[in-house]
Amino acid sequence: MSEFNDYHENGYYSKKSEDIVQDETRTANENDFNTENFGGYNYNTTPPVVPQKKPKKYGLGAVILASILAAVIGAGSAIGVLTSSLGFQNSGNTTSSSIQSYEGANVNITVDEETASIAEAVAKKCAQSVVGIRTTTSVRNFFGGSEESKGEGSGVVYTADGYIITNYHVIEGVVEAGSGKVEVYVGSLDSTPYTAAIIGYHISSDLAVLKIDAKGLKPVEFENSDNLTVGQYAITIGAPGGLEFMGSVTYGIISGLDRIVSTSQSVPLIQTDAAINPGNSGGALLSSDGLLIGINSSKIVAEEFEGMGFAIPSNVVKEKVDKIISKKDEDEPYIGVSISEKYSSQVLSYYGYPSGAVVTRVESGSPAEKAGIARGDIITKFNDKAVTEYNILGELLNDCDIGQTVNVEIYRNGSTKTLKLTIGSNSN
Repeated sequence: MSEFNDYHENGYYSKKSEDIVQDETRTANENDFNTENFGGYNYNTTPPVVPQKKPKKYGLGAVILASILAAVIGAGSAIGVLTSSLGFQNSGNTTSSSIQSYEGANVNITVDEETASIAEAVAKKCAQSVVGIRTTTSVRNFFGGSEESKGEGSGVVYTADGYIITNYHVIEGVVEAGSGKVEVYVGSLDSTPYTAAIIGYHISSDLAVLKIDAKGLKPVEFENSDNLTVGQYAITIGAPGGLEFMGSVTYGIISGLDRIVSTSQSVPLIQTDAAINPGNSGGALLSSDGLLIGINSSKIVAEEFEGMGFAIPSNVVKEKVDKIISKKDEDEPYIGVSISEKYSSQVLSYYGYPSGAVVTRVESGSPAEKAGIARGDIITKFNDKAVTEYNILGELLNDCDIGQTVNVEIYRNGSTKTLKLTIGSNSN
């Protein structure tokens, strides 16, 4: 695998609460792989004419009265079916304030306001549980100088004392740069932002945890995502298009469950038609009771697709977030390799190589060196589990215990071999 000239290093170790993972500076031969990332209306009309042997004569008032009665009866039936099928319960009769009727010369339109009132109630309950996030990093410009690069997204309050959930890709730029700033806006963009520490992240599930020095925040309440059903209401709160639109609310339904949209994705996602746009990432997907059912993560954007947003299920979110927080001060598994982010499974397949993690550097004296792993190897299996994408290796490593011996399968010079590796600690 000497053909791989990418020297971007991505050390697989997490940071303590006050740290930010340090990545080595990427230097790559741009000619190595020249590829791109692919990555109820009720109409009252005149009744038909029916031939009659002895037609009776009626006054104009009787005809109008009969028409009105037919429209009212029809509208009442439509309302009864709608409210019954959706499970709504109105106190009293069907003329509750949740129903409005608009009458025209030739049409009677019945409007059910239940959806609007649900979205309004959820927004009032949960608006303070969703925050805005801005990242700032320094990047090199075309002329060799440096300039600031900013990114914006959303987050959800997890605890009253300042733990915030967001997407990994929202803070990815700061992590990869090894420096920068993450700010959290609570309430509105006009508020003074809090500087956040990156506690940790889980790349393949696209989750990250931040911590701000705040008290008395309003944590979101969680729903059991295993109980979700297709067709139920879903409401989003976030900052679509950037922080100037913080607190924006959209609603729709759950369109599907257990969706897989990426080869590097480690968890099935919730699909919704509630509008999710750039800046919504990391925001909340909520039930009609105002409970968190997911963290908004991505959207398919193409001419052929409309209204396809995705969210990480709340049960997965809680599991990953609790693990990140509980391990923030612990020593973590370490093997001592740097992995290229340039070689996705698509790129490797295009050039005839198996999927895996391409090793760009091996630390001297590290567990990887002792096991016989070398620069240019492709790690295809770790602890007997397939490495389907480069970022999966970190997840598999984090599932191991310090001191545990595992099998590591590598691809080298056209063949595969299995090595024994003993997991080390990043504190040594």
